[in-house]
Amino acid sequence: MLSEKNLILNSKNPLALFVLCVIALCSSIAVSAQTSKRDSLAYKLQRLESTSRFNPKDTTHINLLVRLAFSYRYLDADSLYSVAKRALDYSTEIDFTYGKIKGLDALGIYYYDKGERKKSMPLFKEALELAKEIDDIESEVSIINTLAQNYSFEGNYAEALNWNLKGIDLAKKIENQEMLSILNENIAGLYAEQKDFKNALMFYDTVQRINRGLGNEVIDAETQSNMASLYKDAKDFKNAMFNINRSINTFEKNKIYDWLAYAYEVKGDIYLDQEKFKWALYWYDQSNMLFKHQIEDDRIKIQLMNGMAKVYFGLEKDSLSLEYAKKGLALSKKIKSLQGQIDCSETLYKVHKKNGDNPEALAYLETFKTLSDSLSKDKNKQSLSLLETKLHYEQEKQELIESNEAALAKQRNYIYFSIIILLILSIITFVIRRSENIQRKLNKELKEKSQAITQREAQLHEINKTNTKLFSIIGHDLRGPIGGLQGILKMFTDGEITTKELVSFIPKLKTDVENISFTLNNLLSWGINQLNGVVTKPKRVSLSQLVVNNIQLLSEIAKSKSIKIINQLPENPRIWADNNQIDIVIRNLLSNAIKFTPDNGLITIDAKEKDNMWQISVRDTGIGMAPEMQKSIFKDSSNVTTYGTNNEKGTGLGLSLCKEMVHKNKGKIWVESVPRKGTTFFFTVPKAQSRYQKAS
Repeated sequence: MLSEKNLILNSKNPLALFVLCVIALCSSIAVSAQTSKRDSLAYKLQRLESTSRFNPKDTTHINLLVRLAFSYRYLDADSLYSVAKRALDYSTEIDFTYGKIKGLDALGIYYYDKGERKKSMPLFKEALELAKEIDDIESEVSIINTLAQNYSFEGNYAEALNWNLKGIDLAKKIENQEMLSILNENIAGLYAEQKDFKNALMFYDTVQRINRGLGNEVIDAETQSNMASLYKDAKDFKNAMFNINRSINTFEKNKIYDWLAYAYEVKGDIYLDQEKFKWALYWYDQSNMLFKHQIEDDRIKIQLMNGMAKVYFGLEKDSLSLEYAKKGLALSKKIKSLQGQIDCSETLYKVHKKNGDNPEALAYLETFKTLSDSLSKDKNKQSLSLLETKLHYEQEKQELIESNEAALAKQRNYIYFSIIILLILSIITFVIRRSENIQRKLNKELKEKSQAITQREAQLHEINKTNTKLFSIIGHDLRGPIGGLQGILKMFTDGEITTKELVSFIPKLKTDVENISFTLNNLLSWGINQLNGVVTKPKRVSLSQLVVNNIQLLSEIAKSKSIKIINQLPENPRIWADNNQIDIVIRNLLSNAIKFTPDNGLITIDAKEKDNMWQISVRDTGIGMAPEMQKSIFKDSSNVTTYGTNNEKGTGLGLSLCKEMVHKNKGKIWVESVPRKGTTFFFTVPKAQSRYQKAS
């Protein structure tokens, strides 16, 4: 728990009066800070209860009641009881198990703090059973911790150790490091009660390791204050003072006033054991000041009252010593604290003996002796219980070690036997492997030759595909127009048509020649690509110039279909690409757009900046294409040949060639199309940098 102190000096000293005023002011602030959290919960509760649709049995309301109940601990026991009772009643009416668990837990704590452990234990155990029913391990661990403290306060250290060990197992299961710290610290406290400082410090080492992982300075300070009490009992005042000072600094900084009251009381104990009575009184007064301002913890207050009685006895202020010792004894009887009754009875015996009040002294001596003998017997039993528990765990550990060693010995025998069998198998395997190696070499040679044959077959297959495609193009796309041209010329030379009639065929002949030229150019570029003969040489290229040149080149064909081509490129965009390859891409996309756009249509060329790329689009108002066609047109194996709106014949090479050229220039190409509404081809090329770039 916690502690704060008060400075008591000669009231005639002006400086002392000033310090007392400052302390009173600080204590007032302390109480205000201590109650701020409780006031915040009370305010939230008041707001909830004032809403028009408020239902007292709503789980949100019950959860607020539970939190408020726990906030009253050490401050207002009656409020703790009344709020916890309301939460439990509401939870029972709606069968809200979590609310019942917390309500029972809070009521158990109320009776526990009052020293009425016979009433608190059934409440804790009922809450524990409910937590197990709904598998609420967090609540289980919390209740087990309280049960362990309850048994410890009764002096039943063996049972307390048992519950702490159960709690540690559960806390490990849910990886609750904070509860692991608390439970290990509880065990350290059990050993400290038995003056077994070695084992106590061993558990404190575990606690400090866990605390370092938590990184919570308040939790660490709580451990330091308990360790200070341990070092004080061990008469190691240097370590005791070091730990208590660190904990006090943390509690003061974070305004943890309940623990601060305890820490002040422990620091007073340290000075008392060194018979530095004035300093002890100073820190006891600080702790007492906090208790006067509504901090309620009778267990710590008993220690404080007896400590102050001892201090006043040392300062030869016997009347004050009697006053505080009697207060401590009354509190001890109230909460049935056997150790408190022993300590306060001893102090009262000494004071009465000094004052010559032998009957009173004798009465307190008898009480002291009787209770001490009883407690000594209990402690001896509990020491034996702790020792038996420890020996039991050590015995289990030893049995486990011996069992593991026996298992290892058995495993070693198996291993030796296996090694012998393995050696025999190895000899047999060696003979078999030798012949297998020879066979493997032959198989490897055969496989390599088979792979070479398969690879050659694939190459021949690709060559055949290329040849087939070339012959198809030459046979269908070139032979037709050339044959038509040849036929017209033969008719003219044979005199079957006149010069005037020949002239009328010239526009058609011009179109056929242009188609032949366009097809031959694509065919040449594609053929070189197939033979891996094209080397991409990027440089700074004017995209506008390429577009303008191709618009001019195809303007006659577009004009013949009354198609308008609109150039919407931004001002002078520069790309980093191979001039000839991108020229082929733009020419093919424009040609396709003209081919598949009906008369009086519209073609738009645009470019947009996308990060470090230019995205060029060629959009037409043509016939569009079906989704199936969109998926297949860019495939390398595609040989799709379609007819334009005026039955223009294509080779099927254009888009395949566009894809290869764009990819060689580190770009992408794709299409978006809606049947009967139009098509847009997109492709990207890198932007030219402002500085000179080396060709790749």
